[in-house]
Amino acid sequence: MKQVVQTLRDGKIRVLDVSDPMLVKGMILVRNSFSLISPGTEGSTVRAARKSIVGKAKERPQQVKQVIEAVKILGPMQAYRVVQKKLGAYSPLGYSSSGKIIDMSQDSVGFDVGNLVACAGAGYANHAEIVAVPKNLCVKLPGDVDMQRAAYNTLGAVALQGLRQADLKIGETCAVIGLGLIGQLTCLLLRSSGIRVIGVDIDPRMVDIARKHCADLALERQEQNLIEKVIEYGGGIGVDGIIITAGTRSLDPINLAGRIARHKGRVIVVGDVPTGFERDTYYRKELELKMSCSYGPGRYDPSYEEKGIDYPVGYVRWTEKRNMMAFQELLHSEKINVDYLTTHIFDLQDAPKAYDLILRNEEPVLGILIKYDLESAKLDKKVIIRREMSAGSVNIAFIGAGSYAQYHLLPNLPRRTGVMRKCIFDLQGTNSRKVAEQYGFESCTSDERDIFNEADINTVFVATRHDSHADYVVKCLKSGKSVSIEKPLCLDASELEKIKEAYDESQKRTPTPILMVGFNRRFSRLTRILKESIGEGPMAMLYRVNAGRIPSNSWIQDREIGGGRIIGEVCHFVDFLTFMNGSLPVSLSGVYLPNPDNLEDIVSINLRFRNGSIGTISYFSNGSRAVYKEHIEIYKSGLTAIIKDFKSLKIYGEGKRIKKKLLSQDKGQKLMIDAFIDAIKEGKPSPISFDDIYSVTLATFKIIESLRKNSVINL
Repeated sequence: MKQVVQTLRDGKIRVLDVSDPMLVKGMILVRNSFSLISPGTEGSTVRAARKSIVGKAKERPQQVKQVIEAVKILGPMQAYRVVQKKLGAYSPLGYSSSGKIIDMSQDSVGFDVGNLVACAGAGYANHAEIVAVPKNLCVKLPGDVDMQRAAYNTLGAVALQGLRQADLKIGETCAVIGLGLIGQLTCLLLRSSGIRVIGVDIDPRMVDIARKHCADLALERQEQNLIEKVIEYGGGIGVDGIIITAGTRSLDPINLAGRIARHKGRVIVVGDVPTGFERDTYYRKELELKMSCSYGPGRYDPSYEEKGIDYPVGYVRWTEKRNMMAFQELLHSEKINVDYLTTHIFDLQDAPKAYDLILRNEEPVLGILIKYDLESAKLDKKVIIRREMSAGSVNIAFIGAGSYAQYHLLPNLPRRTGVMRKCIFDLQGTNSRKVAEQYGFESCTSDERDIFNEADINTVFVATRHDSHADYVVKCLKSGKSVSIEKPLCLDASELEKIKEAYDESQKRTPTPILMVGFNRRFSRLTRILKESIGEGPMAMLYRVNAGRIPSNSWIQDREIGGGRIIGEVCHFVDFLTFMNGSLPVSLSGVYLPNPDNLEDIVSINLRFRNGSIGTISYFSNGSRAVYKEHIEIYKSGLTAIIKDFKSLKIYGEGKRIKKKLLSQDKGQKLMIDAFIDAIKEGKPSPISFDDIYSVTLATFKIIESLRKNSVINL
């Protein structure tokens, strides 16, 4: 299919062939009829992208700080990769569309294939022939709907949520500051609600349009005596509410709102404006200042948007989906008419011209619709990027090509004779195409069968969300493909047993597939030097992790998707201690510090190993970011070894002192990948034994059991 994308490096807009979005749980596949370009939001995004590197830095100072922090923590090379990934990525554009359902997951109750729908959401309702949208960001439309009007779905809901925050009554007066697309929609909705409407903007063209279509009084900001005219129109007391829909760095909108508001009036911020208002005005009038969050309640809540869990109507009357439904009803009943807002319509292939039009600003631009040719649109699961290469001894496919894969795995793939890069599979078609181009893969796809049914592909790297790991491991082993799965191996004991069964069966195959988990720290250069220096055998080990906080609503903390931080990350440290002492864990216990989010991520874990070694993992999410993340101490036979954040190693002992300092952090990803590829080429066993993988994974499940039972668990 074709999709509109932008690259942050140069701001160039392209219409690319990408693989169709994959249908997963809770999602609906829609063939777009129209999608709406927002001149304000999208124009700002493209404008910023077309600035120089210095201009980009000035535009986003917070991200510059993040890059500086990344250099300190990761080193210059890893930080460079992070920046290059962001600059070079194909970023989808668009977040409001209308179309017809062509497929849907079984749990998308309330919809049927063939339904006309309006869609919302950045990353979902894109400018693309086909989009995958969560069911709570999709509303069903009547059969006689005007699809052009319906494409205003998202922006209409944004405007409607601003109205709800203002809580105005019939006969009251409201001023709308900023008469762009959302400002015009806001004025239309206010008028339909029986509110007297004043519109203000710095652009005389927008003021003139509002005067003709949606505002009772429309004024240019620079007009003389503007404040007096507004107050007079408000009956001499000022206006009851002000909704700011402008986008600017100026403090003028927020201060103007304070000056024209009546005593105890309400100021609602919908647009992107600073809020450093003149205190005296707001103080003396006892004004109420409120922020309006996008389309309404549910926005930015993964449970609502991704899992489709609705809020009870008795507690949350107007969610983002209900706002969209209300807006569509107003359109269909013609209580509001948005036809005048559509200033331009472009065919999909001409979409870049639409953005040029916005940036030139030579003529009034409000709603720009992209029109899709429904006859020519076709499903393309697989896109060929380069000519097919002959098969080698190691033919690689990637399932999942997100941040971790791009920062740590793909850059470390060896370029050797016999190692071929075949296919990238990712949920995001734009991402899979960019990664395939950048790293020299033959093709990209949104159909996993292009990997599992391809006989030439014998090696698969999996770097997806944790809840999919077990399924992909089993599929790889059953199809005879070696697999390196990013940690964790799986999320519960039942999945672990299914993997064991598949692994045991796979060992009867010729050639025998290899299973490896991304426990990369055991492959670090410092780890190898340490182990060679002190050997295996009974030892005491301490692993302190200043993990940092991850919000409770992150997918990583979600038990069903990420498994939580013990399963998802502490497995690394259990594996490291297992590797260092050379034997498997036999018992463990853990205690945790309760916290308001009820998360098990401030924990102390004690392990005992088969050869008598003991280890303690102190995993803390409540520490300062100023302290480095990982500190390891090993005590054995008069020796003491210390690793600091995999940047330095010191070994102390009688007659022995070793110091090793690296220029940048090395957590072992490159050597891990080399070892995995070499094992496949040379027919060797996996670099990590299945006994280690199984025991470490089981131990993470038992740590959680110990925390909850407050007891010692034998393995």
